Amino acid sequence: MPFFSGHITAATTVVAAVFLTLGAASHAAPQPVPVGRDASPARTTRQKPASELISKQAKPKVVPRVLDTATPDNTRIYVSLSKQRAYLLVGDEVAIDSPISSGKRAGMTPKGSFTVMEKDKDHRSNVYGAFCNSRGQIVRAGVSTRIDSAPSGTHYVGAPMLWFMRLTSEGVGMHVGILPGYPASHGCVRMPLDIAPLFYERVKVGTPAVIGD
Repeated sequence: MPFFSGHITAATTVVAAVFLTLGAASHAAPQPVPVGRDASPARTTRQKPASELISKQAKPKVVPRVLDTATPDNTRIYVSLSKQRAYLLVGDEVAIDSPISSGKRAGMTPKGSFTVMEKDKDHRSNVYGAFCNSRGQIVRAGVSTRIDSAPSGTHYVGAPMLWFMRLTSEGVGMHVGILPGYPASHGCVRMPLDIAPLFYERVKVGTPAVIGD
């Protein structure tokens, strides 16, 4: 009897120790799981839609009190590439503050001091446009006369640049265009359809224009 009693007591002690160990393990803090080549994190990052990635530009602002005093003889233009805004100024007062879209790569819209060299409200580009057939139908769009050749039987038609105000001899100017919310042009300063005429009517050949940060 003492022999069996001692063994039963010892066995009971071992079993109890095992259960205590398992219980403690079940309440232990979870161990970090290493992430290697064959493992992936449980979380997934949601990719933002394009609409969230495109910055929203503030709408044009027109100051009637100042605009009413603006004439081709007293205005000047300032274009901010960093803010993507164009300003029509009378002295130091802002008559128009408008969103723009400038060159899609740095340097395409040059910085510096310029003057309006030409005005043409129905201007068409002599570089960017489309190749059309004899019936005026577009055969190939988005072409550049600098690098593309017209297919047989087609002719070049320049892209419309309404209310064009030329600033450089290389063709950079201000005109109506698409504003996606970021720099996207080939160098020109694109403007809203309802704002470009307001600039055009209040500048002349020789009006100062500065493009900066």
